[in-house]
Amino acid sequence: MQKRKLGKGNLEVSAIGLGCMGMSYAYGPAPDKKQMIALIREAVERGVTFFDTAQIYGPFTNEELVGEALAPFHGQVVIATKFGLKIDSNGKQVPDSLPEHIRQSAEESLKRLRVDAIDLFYQHRVDPKVPIEDVAEAVKDLIREGKVKHFGLSEAGLQTIRRAHAVQPVTAVQSEYSLWWRRPEEGVLSTLEELGIGFVPFSPLGKGFLTGKIDEKTTFDSSDFRNIVPRFTPEARRANLALVDLLRKIAERKKATPAQIALAWLLAQKPWIVPIPGTRKLERLEENIGAAAIELTSEDLHEIESAASRITIRGARYPEELEKRTGL
Repeated sequence: MQKRKLGKGNLEVSAIGLGCMGMSYAYGPAPDKKQMIALIREAVERGVTFFDTAQIYGPFTNEELVGEALAPFHGQVVIATKFGLKIDSNGKQVPDSLPEHIRQSAEESLKRLRVDAIDLFYQHRVDPKVPIEDVAEAVKDLIREGKVKHFGLSEAGLQTIRRAHAVQPVTAVQSEYSLWWRRPEEGVLSTLEELGIGFVPFSPLGKGFLTGKIDEKTTFDSSDFRNIVPRFTPEARRANLALVDLLRKIAERKKATPAQIALAWLLAQKPWIVPIPGTRKLERLEENIGAAAIELTSEDLHEIESAASRITIRGARYPEELEKRTGL
């Protein structure tokens, strides 16, 4: 697979990474651990070198899974994880980016991931109670000590990115980005280009919707996160199928799938964008990897842009409480 560099930090990774969250969290019951270890290792065999996890996924079990799966490949792969969220006494996720918690989180992640240094350490969500300069300084200390290699931010707003970058260069920003969530185009992408920071879109397939495998009749397990997402109400799904129809039309012409066109579109936006679609299935992994070989011409991109501009996406991407925690 082709490689891409994330920012001026020269962090080189496969053009498409693998988001591992769904292997233990958020999308219904966790599948068999041995099967997921085998899938992660198959991804390595097929050229994927960039793997994404976080402490809060599980919590903790996803880091352990990724650590065990990638233990034989140290030095060949890049593992990204995240700090800055914890579970409170009510079982809710709350921000905690106090410097002492960042250090503790790093030490614990190193053990679970079975590595000597964390390749890319993202602040999972901005903590309004802790100045971002203090966060960046704490990560800078960990980099100085050799426990972390690169600093990242997730779902951060423009001023947070600039202020953090001034203290410790940010290698990558991770946020949701796809044809059905384009908010990063409103200033974030241009800021990253100016500063030389890479961009890692999560949910690049719209939490599965852009694959064309979901319609208004699809039902989700009771523990599936999508049950509380406004964009996934049956009415919203019915309306949003117009976007899938557009992808399907381009895909037929390119002898590809809607998911591959959605990923190829992201790759065509900037050479420093690396999407991290997640999956639990080998055939979906192969399909996603195949997107890296699809070249969309300027005419294709213009057609997609023109058609997409006439489609109004229905439903918020997060419940209001979760949306409040993004973009500070």
